[in-house]
Amino acid sequence: MAWFKRKKNEDRKALSEQKIIEIIERVEETAASAYPSDTAAQKETVKKTTAPGPRPSKNGLVGRLRMGLSKTREFLTTDIDELFSSHKRMEDLLEELEERLITSDIGVQTATRLIENLSKKSSRISDANQLKAALKAEIISLFNGHSAFPAKALQKPHIVMVVGVNGVGKTTTIGKLAAKAAAQKKKVLIAAADTFRAAAVEQLTIWAERAGAEIVRHRENADPAAVAYDSVEAAVARGKDIVFVDTAGRLHTKVNLMEELKKIKRAMSKKIPDAPHEVLLVLDATTGQNALSQAKLFNESLGITGIALTKLDGTAKGGIVVSICSTLNVPLKYIGVGEKLEDLQEFDPAQFADALF
Repeated sequence: MAWFKRKKNEDRKALSEQKIIEIIERVEETAASAYPSDTAAQKETVKKTTAPGPRPSKNGLVGRLRMGLSKTREFLTTDIDELFSSHKRMEDLLEELEERLITSDIGVQTATRLIENLSKKSSRISDANQLKAALKAEIISLFNGHSAFPAKALQKPHIVMVVGVNGVGKTTTIGKLAAKAAAQKKKVLIAAADTFRAAAVEQLTIWAERAGAEIVRHRENADPAAVAYDSVEAAVARGKDIVFVDTAGRLHTKVNLMEELKKIKRAMSKKIPDAPHEVLLVLDATTGQNALSQAKLFNESLGITGIALTKLDGTAKGGIVVSICSTLNVPLKYIGVGEKLEDLQEFDPAQFADALF
């Protein structure tokens, strides 16, 4: 228990920006191998991801989500059953449950809040199933309080700037979003503004071809802001509906990444004053609480309007979804539960809670 109290105190301390940057760099280095440098390998990956097949049913989507959350669901439900079988006092039981929620990546503040709310209902909880139902209700309530989307009319072209560190699946997410938009008969343009990683441009080009979208690209190591500006200008001239702007996740220069991203935003606003209309942050669920730290840094610098959480496919602890929705005043828009196109789903709080228990 001493470890648990020490862990709570440590997690409550805010990470310095330098610490967060160090975390980002470690994530990048770990994930670097995820990007094939060989174009043929990239084509095969995209081919598998966008392979045609029957349209998934709602049950199919729920099934994949349940599979993606299997690790967390087994962890939570088994632990709750074991806690009740130990016949401990409710106060002690809830304290142990709080510790286990934290280790499932729900986070200290969110876990404490959930347990405090459960404590108020403890007199009405007499078995494991009732505790699970009460916890599920609290998680849904938390989602409903933090995941509301403001009503907003889409402009044409609608500019979506996509950010995130290397290795989180940013380029693949852009490809999937472009393919989905094209399937809805929207005219799509992709801006290859990550000019520092050649593989990103090649991968985006493959996605653009498959989605029937146009792509604006410059030479390697060109000014990313210039690519973004040219892309917005081209989208206006060609009557495009939506533009997805890829960006660097790490610079091989001494230029600060956040300052470079701010420069891209300013360049686009010169053509369309309120562009970008969305700033979508892509996070890797397998990095746990480090993903939350990244989100805080990007949000402070760029004003994130939405989050896409990738790789929630069984290797991650699903509690990070609860933590993100609870901690940040930024909506979670998409979750990725697999490699295929249909595995990038719009986030549904109730569906997620159902799959968690």
